[in-house]
Amino acid sequence: MSTADFAKLVFLSSIWGGSFIFLRVSVPEMGPLLTTVMRIVLAGTAMMAFAAATGVRMAWRRNAKTYALVGVFSCVLPFFCFSFAALHLPAAHSAVLNSTAPLFGALFSVIWLAERLNARKLTGLALGIAGVAILVGAGTLPLDASTLFAVGACLLAAASYAAASIVVKKTGRPDGIHPIAVATGSLVLGGLVLLPAAPFSLPTAMPSMLALGCLAGLSLLSSALAQALFIPLIVKIGPTRAMTVSFLIPLFSMLWGAMFLNEAVRASTLLGGGVVLAAMGMVLSASPAEPVDTHAAET
Repeated sequence: MSTADFAKLVFLSSIWGGSFIFLRVSVPEMGPLLTTVMRIVLAGTAMMAFAAATGVRMAWRRNAKTYALVGVFSCVLPFFCFSFAALHLPAAHSAVLNSTAPLFGALFSVIWLAERLNARKLTGLALGIAGVAILVGAGTLPLDASTLFAVGACLLAAASYAAASIVVKKTGRPDGIHPIAVATGSLVLGGLVLLPAAPFSLPTAMPSMLALGCLAGLSLLSSALAQALFIPLIVKIGPTRAMTVSFLIPLFSMLWGAMFLNEAVRASTLLGGGVVLAAMGMVLSASPAEPVDTHAAET
């Protein structure tokens, strides 16, 4: 992995870690559904402008199925799940649960890419489950239905991200769809899917300027800019290497949460997060090296 690609992954970690902070502020005032709708619509609009400015051909009719698949799995489903979880979980918890995506990626690679599930990967998957159990079962969070549903939503979102990365890797080749077109099309079609629900999700009071500012950051930084950087990286360095971004997201989320929301970083969070990250390390180190495509991400 080049220094430039590594720097992009660190930057992505910082803005994705911030997304959980943005959600904790905007969702209580706007609700999970409206936050998700506006996030995708604003991000899709920004990406359409970027694609037009850079001359990326969208080929909507030919690529609509791919755009829709990636849009559902990388935008609609995970964005709504994490918005719902923001009502019940601290930002750091959601970020750690989000970091299980590589574990799902390893499992899905066995199912869809015919990769072998060796002893090291199996141990890593088991360790990841243990880390999630520590994170959920220890500490001060009440083990009620809301907490468990929120945890389940985060895990569903992580699995959805993993599925999306496989779709992107299979379609984002030099003779296939341009990665920026995938990022743009997925957001636009995801927004169209959710837009009819917007009138039924309006808040009872006008959101504060802080909540609206967090929505803008969530849409333009954590969604549009992140998609524009991450999807080309998946194509260039492969989904397994690209998913190492998950190592740093919980650390940035804990940092931003402590700085801006005064969220306490408890020992159980650190322990559960550490176990999950150790599991990721085992799974990723057990994965075969993926060929680097130096042309697919050129704009």
